[in-house]
Amino acid sequence: MAADYPDIDIAPYIDHSLLIPTATTEQVEQWCEQADRFHFAAVCVYPAHVRFAAEYLYGKKPKVCTVIGFPTGATTSAVKLYEAQEAVENGATELDVVINLGWLKAGKTDEVHREIAEICEETGQTVKVILETNLLTDAEKRLAAEICMDAGAAFLKTSTGWNGGATVADVRLLKEVAKEAVGIKASGGIRSIDQALDLILAGATRLGTSRGVDLLRQRDTLEKRE
Repeated sequence: MAADYPDIDIAPYIDHSLLIPTATTEQVEQWCEQADRFHFAAVCVYPAHVRFAAEYLYGKKPKVCTVIGFPTGATTSAVKLYEAQEAVENGATELDVVINLGWLKAGKTDEVHREIAEICEETGQTVKVILETNLLTDAEKRLAAEICMDAGAAFLKTSTGWNGGATVADVRLLKEVAKEAVGIKASGGIRSIDQALDLILAGATRLGTSRGVDLLRQRDTLEKRE
């Protein structure tokens, strides 16, 4: 690796994400095959593709992740819970849930907590809560992180990617709040190996990106130049 970075294998950090509206079954199959071949942590797909991904990856190491209330977080709690439960029934073991940002900004912290806690309790799966940090003040980021950790979230996730992406500053802030209690998922706009490594060094324990294979190629290119 470049002299400024330790020798980090980024593959186990990657949630190989395919969250474009036009994603086809053929593309999902390709993402699953790549996740298995490169030993990524998970493949992240829309709920409609969960059953296929779970069947393809049955008995393999990558986990099947899906998104709930994506990308706005503004669906009702009942709809989010049903979506989460159905996803688990179809084979998802990780759920990336968008919080209700309007509730957070309006000070309805009990509602935010109740919604996330219910999903965590009723599904019993790994919940990564998407905070959409680019739309929050630092005080709101801290508050949201504390609420979601108390509700049982296993990860704090920076972004959907629809309103800007992950930043080193936000990862550091979330890491400061979380310490070692939960994981940190940096997501959105991760295009370069240097950016990926900077986020990991800042505290990210997962990277949500559609460019996982390209990041590995960039890493290999750097190693060959040294």
